[in-house]
Amino acid sequence: MTAIERSRTVAVVGAGTMGQGIAQVALLAGHRVLIYDIDASLAADGVGIVQDRVERMAAKGRLDRAEAEETVGRIAAAGALADLAGAALVIEAVVENVGIKQALFAALEEVVEPDALLATNTSSLSVTELAAGLAHPGRFLGLHFFNPAPLLPLVEVVSGSATDPAAAERAYRTVLGWGKTPVRCADTPGFIVNRIARPFYAEAFAVYEEQGADPATIDAVLRESGGFKMGPFALTDLIGQDVNEAVTRSVWESFFRSPKFTPSLAQRRLVQSGRLGRKSGHGWYPYGPDAVAAQPHTAGPEEAPDKVTVVGDLGPAADLAHLLEEAGIAVTATEHGGPYIQLPGEGQLVLADGKTSVEFADVVYFDLALDYRGATRIALSASADTSERTLSEAIGLFQKLGKQVSVIGDVPGMIVARTVAMLIDLTADAVARGVASAEDIDTAMRLGVNYPLGPSEWHDRLGQDWAYDLLHHLDERCPGGRYAPSLALFKLGYAGDEEGTE
Repeated sequence: MTAIERSRTVAVVGAGTMGQGIAQVALLAGHRVLIYDIDASLAADGVGIVQDRVERMAAKGRLDRAEAEETVGRIAAAGALADLAGAALVIEAVVENVGIKQALFAALEEVVEPDALLATNTSSLSVTELAAGLAHPGRFLGLHFFNPAPLLPLVEVVSGSATDPAAAERAYRTVLGWGKTPVRCADTPGFIVNRIARPFYAEAFAVYEEQGADPATIDAVLRESGGFKMGPFALTDLIGQDVNEAVTRSVWESFFRSPKFTPSLAQRRLVQSGRLGRKSGHGWYPYGPDAVAAQPHTAGPEEAPDKVTVVGDLGPAADLAHLLEEAGIAVTATEHGGPYIQLPGEGQLVLADGKTSVEFADVVYFDLALDYRGATRIALSASADTSERTLSEAIGLFQKLGKQVSVIGDVPGMIVARTVAMLIDLTADAVARGVASAEDIDTAMRLGVNYPLGPSEWHDRLGQDWAYDLLHHLDERCPGGRYAPSLALFKLGYAGDEEGTE
């Protein structure tokens, strides 16, 4: 199945920010573009805005002047839906309301040619439901662009229950030809990105609600240890707390209130108070000219031990042994027992595994890092029973490696580790249910929300059993189903077992 020919017209219904952006993408790809809006003045304004953007591109040397003049001549406002009759693809970007969208597509179906594709840019509504009542639902699908559409490469190509595979493939090829990165996805609540991303927010909010750490510290740990571009508190302030919470609530309701997607009470209270983020001047953080930036908790200087013993295989933290030696700390290794780092004061330093420090005599947990060499901050957790010497040695050890240290509460799974484990689990479950391939999910999460690694890439790096074991321990300590590992994740562990079972 080939892409829609550049000689064919692409129509966009809805002249708001997303509609303008999608129109610009199709226009620069070489199509004739029509913008329709129920308010004719908005359609005309949308055309003008896109034309101005093209002119600015020429002024900056990104387009040849003659090419720019030809391009701006290929976009126009449509005065009526009937004007879209010749369009080979119509993309809807109107208000997120099922009834309005269904009525629009029923009207479009009476206008366009039999071979035309009809697509919705919805980010939260069911593609299958929107197609209900259409005479030809096979040509209907979702094309979910991310804002701003001209800049962000990802497009989720969503097939509803009735979507013809040939129609989805034609749309995929078309979007690919526009220079975007399409990913295939079944019609599921949240599609790929908004489904898989829920734990990034939810686990941070849970740590906060459990009094594990404040927002600035959690954000800093996820950025400086986990490698995420923004922390969830700052990111939801940017998105808007009302918008982010609405998506979370929608996904939760769509999954029949599964505990995996339970919304945050703390975020609900934030929305109820009117603290919606940057747009209201206050969210998790204050904004404005007089606002004081919140700082993460950072431990004061401590003396590093001059020697340690690495007991067993540290797995994802194996690089620490080399880093300690490079820092001048004598490292003795033993294969029996562990895994942990034995400190001189008899305390142990253990990678987050879903358990708590209070369960052990003298243990400090340290969080997962994307790259222990490149990480600039490490989180530690200890219980009230942990000796002052053990905690001091643990802090000093990481400070010796050039890391800032944040000491958080005795929260099972800590911050980065529990977040990554949940991302891996939701991905394994989605793949097993045919939502999307592991490769497409990884691509979507890297391009759609700037994750340092896709969840399956994390899984491959951390080991077959790592996420399952951590979530199993978390589920024992926080029962209720939220952390219960999926069957798919359980099976992944066995898939890597060369011995198999009898």
